[in-house]
Amino acid sequence: MNIKRNALLAIMGLVVTGAGAASASAAPLAHPARAEVNERLAHQDYRIDKARVEGRMTAAKAWRLHRADYRVHMREVRFARHHKGHISRFEKARLNHQENRISHRIG
Repeated sequence: MNIKRNALLAIMGLVVTGAGAASASAAPLAHPARAEVNERLAHQDYRIDKARVEGRMTAAKAWRLHRADYRVHMREVRFARHHKGHISRFEKARLNHQENRISHRIG
């Protein structure tokens, strides 16, 4: 009885693992403009965290800047949703402008 149950659990595990791999490979590749925006957001998050650790920024200011970065990220996701995973040049420019404003606040 335990052997059948263990075999069934093993088969279910393989099926779930296979389904996860199939869905991961079916995911579309990121558009270069989106990748650029997201890399910049990641770098700004790093700069905020570094400034906070070094004591050049209060926790409240770091929280506000992270929240602003998150809003830019969500705007990028919203733009991409309307264009099947891509963002236009105008949208990229708008996101870059917003990132520039946040970058100047980081210092």
